[in-house]
Amino acid sequence: MIKSRLYSFVYAFQGIAIVIKTEANMMIHVSMALAVIASALFFNVTTTEWMILLMCIGWVLMAELINTSIEALCDYVTMDEHPKIKLVKDVAAGAVLISAIIASTVGLLIFFPYILLYLQ
Repeated sequence: MIKSRLYSFVYAFQGIAIVIKTEANMMIHVSMALAVIASALFFNVTTTEWMILLMCIGWVLMAELINTSIEALCDYVTMDEHPKIKLVKDVAAGAVLISAIIASTVGLLIFFPYILLYLQ
């Protein structure tokens, strides 16, 4: 029982690693996440701001993981162009885009005052 639970973590980390290695968009998201973390450390953001930033990072990465899994499943079902498959893929990609836009907006709201103070 415990061994199978441990393997589920191994499989989950393998899935994350595969997506990071194979998906260009995930690499962009991870790079941006690292930049946000570095900026938060540099500006010494508050605990509340850390929580918000980490939730946004997790939200975007999770959206990209789900999008990639949906695309892989659609490609497994058929490689032919089909309007329903296109709709599923486009909607999943749209979810990632919305999460990234909102996370970027949150980042700007948090970091803008710190940047202004830094530039004075």
